[in-house]
Amino acid sequence: MNPIKIILTGATGMVGEGVLMECLENPNISEILSISRKPSGKEHPKLKEYLVPDFLSININDEKLKGYDACFFCAGISSVGMNEQDYTKITYDTTVHFAEAVLNQNPEMVFIYVSGAGTDSTESGKLMWARVKGRTENTLKKMNFKGVYNFRPGFMKPVDGQTNVKWFFKPFIWFFPIFLPSKSLTLHEVGKAMI
Repeated sequence: MNPIKIILTGATGMVGEGVLMECLENPNISEILSISRKPSGKEHPKLKEYLVPDFLSININDEKLKGYDACFFCAGISSVGMNEQDYTKITYDTTVHFAEAVLNQNPEMVFIYVSGAGTDSTESGKLMWARVKGRTENTLKKMNFKGVYNFRPGFMKPVDGQTNVKWFFKPFIWFFPIFLPSKSLTLHEVGKAMI
């Protein structure tokens, strides 16, 4: 495998941080451009950071996005307490705008989107978040990327050394892999699958 250069979002969240850590250690990755609102707190010769206040403000012709083989889109938020309009703006509008910008600069790019178990491809189910994620997946698949892969992981166990793990998530870290092993995986596994 030839070394690849990737763009990664969500490095300040649990999923993105775990995937970033896997990418930093993987010899098949030569460069990572982490795009987020705040610094990841990580330093590594392969890592560059591009801080943007809002993904919707990224210019479609942004030259900083040029020269990459793949995008690992790990940014996202929980839908808890959100109405559909606000969740759609963050989950659908932001993702699609970002995808258009990276595709514009990298016509041969592969795009990987972390969606979630239970995502609704029909866009018509009862769960609001699942409909919005399904619409996002469907729109990405219609774009002219070299390839689009929508990841729908269930429970993801953080990797050693992660700092971006929410307190309410920690009690489940030991529970899920033991009692629901078929619905559990590690962020090492997620990162390797993306690569």
